[in-house]
Amino acid sequence: MKMTALVYSENELGKLDGKVANGLVRHSEKYDIVGVIDSTKKGQDAGEYLDGTKNGMPVFSSIDHAITSLNQIPQYFIYGIAPLESFLNEDQRNVIIHAMKSGMNIVNGLPEFFTEDEEFVQNAAKYSVTISDIRKPPARKDLHIFSGKIHAIKTPVITVFGTDCAVGKRTTAVKLVEALKGEGIDAVFISTGQTGLLQGSKYGIAIDVLSSGFSTGEVENAILNAVESENPDIIIVEGQGALSHPAFTSSTAIIRGALPKAIIVQHPPKRINHCDYPAIAMPTLASEIHLIETFSNSEVIAITINHEDMSDQEVDQTVLDYEDEYKLPTTDVLKHGCGKLMKKLFEVFPELAKKSQVPCLVQK
Repeated sequence: MKMTALVYSENELGKLDGKVANGLVRHSEKYDIVGVIDSTKKGQDAGEYLDGTKNGMPVFSSIDHAITSLNQIPQYFIYGIAPLESFLNEDQRNVIIHAMKSGMNIVNGLPEFFTEDEEFVQNAAKYSVTISDIRKPPARKDLHIFSGKIHAIKTPVITVFGTDCAVGKRTTAVKLVEALKGEGIDAVFISTGQTGLLQGSKYGIAIDVLSSGFSTGEVENAILNAVESENPDIIIVEGQGALSHPAFTSSTAIIRGALPKAIIVQHPPKRINHCDYPAIAMPTLASEIHLIETFSNSEVIAITINHEDMSDQEVDQTVLDYEDEYKLPTTDVLKHGCGKLMKKLFEVFPELAKKSQVPCLVQK
């Protein structure tokens, strides 16, 4: 059975910094998310608030409100906010300690490691709860450098990149894996960030806390492990940041470690400036595609849209415009699903089409 968990996302549910909570509301194989804390949306259904469809996941105003309403103490308290400034203020620290006092084990996705915080460690011992730092890397002796073995992998490896951070790369990757599995394709997801690991990904590591010497090797190693353990039909790798973004180097490690056979690019058409960097203008989709293809020596085969600040009509028109301009299949997976992506994958990798249990999809 899944472990019950309460996700903290005060004032951030549905926003960019609430991406960890947003991801867990949409998908979790590891935890049974029994509620979200965000006093600004209290009383609402988290699924309906995010995507317009109720999922029975209530939004509470506080820890006490959640425990009283649920009539139980969830097993885990997940810190679901991922801000640029990763250090907690005093109020946020008090929330974590209150969760410990309430009897919940703490799951932390920040690069500020709670297991290295004396006050948190003392309180965890006092209240007999555990602390898990999802982004804390393994010991140096357990990390991997690039081996080159990825060159021998025959399994198609696809990466989902983007034009910025927090544009939905992981969401698109997870949705695509789910859709492929639904068609009888053995697809595996490789996580490269904390949310994917929290959602229950079997393979991957949060690479943004690793030194460059190990980032490439850890991406490669995750793929090698997936191939050895499951011999899947296809592997979908989550991207991080953006290749053009000056604040991130993760994309270079993912390209070098995964050696993708094809790439999908996610873009928010209405976003003007980079997330958390208002002085830096967003790149154009054309420039990002050119940069990705040049650096990776691979091909962008599809475009996916992040519909933030867009109406349904604007999404539909943008799909038409992009397909006309770029001659690439374009979709919003949250609104229109992954049919176009799978059809393109079947065209690029004909061996996948032979394994599909839904021939009509291949023929469309």
